[in-house]
Amino acid sequence: MSIRHSLLALLASDSAYGYQLRARFETLTGSVWPLNIGQVYTTLARLERDGLVVGAGSDDEGRIIYRLTGPGRDELALWWSSPVGRSARPRDELAIKIALAVTDPTIDAAAILQTQRSDTMRSLQDLTKLKRHTEQDEVAWRLVLESMIFNAEAEIRWLDHCESTLLREAHRRPEVGRPPGPSEPTPQNATARGTGAPA
Repeated sequence: MSIRHSLLALLASDSAYGYQLRARFETLTGSVWPLNIGQVYTTLARLERDGLVVGAGSDDEGRIIYRLTGPGRDELALWWSSPVGRSARPRDELAIKIALAVTDPTIDAAAILQTQRSDTMRSLQDLTKLKRHTEQDEVAWRLVLESMIFNAEAEIRWLDHCESTLLREAHRRPEVGRPPGPSEPTPQNATARGTGAPA
């Protein structure tokens, strides 16, 4: 999530101080990505350093009001016109966790998948309930909510795919220590076959 560009987008509509920007952001996104106020002011300081925003006076309580500069509007216009690259998004902790689990024979990867699926399913049910109670005019919040619903649905499909893959691998590669089946030679009958003795 680009806090830098989110703040620029909020300032494009009206000048504001840090707490106002945080409140506007959390209202638009339904508080699903709460912003730390320290992070807001740190980002504003960097934007001011880069010439993208400027302090435009202060209110009665001494809070600095920020407004967008010309270069800030140019930066924002470039952000609006550019796709969000996959490499720019945070690392997917779940994918990394599953990848590590399937390479460690001491870890029950199937149990991890089941636990995650149950949790994601609960989240999906909660999000669906929230959507039913969302007002039609809350377009920004509804779109954020629907994005989360689609992501949860995709995660469940991916977890199902992981489970199917693990089952296929288990059938393809017999577990170590499992007794050989009728068609699999034991050391004894393999030797017997090699010498022409009855198996």
